[in-house]
Amino acid sequence: MTGERMEGKAPVDREIPSGRRNSQGIRIDPETEAELQERRAVISALVDHEPGVLANVSGLFARRQLNIESLTVGPTIDESKARMTIVVEEDEPGIEQAKRQLRKEVHAWSVREVKGAIERELSLIKVSGDDPAGVTAVAEMYGGQAVQANDEIITVELTGTEADIDAAIRAFEQFGVHEVARTGTAALASGTQSTT
Repeated sequence: MTGERMEGKAPVDREIPSGRRNSQGIRIDPETEAELQERRAVISALVDHEPGVLANVSGLFARRQLNIESLTVGPTIDESKARMTIVVEEDEPGIEQAKRQLRKEVHAWSVREVKGAIERELSLIKVSGDDPAGVTAVAEMYGGQAVQANDEIITVELTGTEADIDAAIRAFEQFGVHEVARTGTAALASGTQSTT
């Protein structure tokens, strides 16, 4: 067998395949590869209320290249635990990976995707004070109130869903929006369901 030449094209004459390989090493045809749809997911995690936990969780997401849309954390009725509410927009495998990785976190007691959650976000919006009556009317229309006002700037406080806040900010643009601060989403499961 030594020295015999194999049948077929020389390496320089062969076609170079395109596309990437999947986890099993099988080449995927780019023309037939499915495009995964992203969706918004609210993940609630009950974690130890101690220093470093937030850094560990955000680092975990960064290492896996998962983008956090919103992250809020605060104490619960048990002073030793905190609730993290994490909003991600990823495809289904990305969301499942995020939940699996959170469950592996040493400081995590419970991790759950909360579907149909009651969601709220707090925002402070600084608007030009040229038309105080108009600003007040828009604030009241969205269930907000002016918390500070002078001749130049009116600061409005709003609480609502992410979509409500987005709509209110667009409505305030007619007066001139100077600054916006948003807390991110806080969420609990509706009714008698346990969040985590």
